[in-house]
Amino acid sequence: MTTILPEGEDVRRAAKWIGEERASSPKKSDQELIEGACLKFDLSPIDAEFIARFVREKLFL
Repeated sequence: MTTILPEGEDVRRAAKWIGEERASSPKKSDQELIEGACLKFDLSPIDAEFIARFVREKLFL
């Protein structure tokens, strides 16, 4: 299995933003958070896939 581990600053900022959004708006769905992060940080398709997997697998605390 190949693992995609983007190292871009945009991914780190998107992850931080998702954590903040979860804390301030706990009713937002995972999909809303993912889409919001992708748009806000203009993530590439690979970065968007990484963030989506990260959020959906609940690796995000």
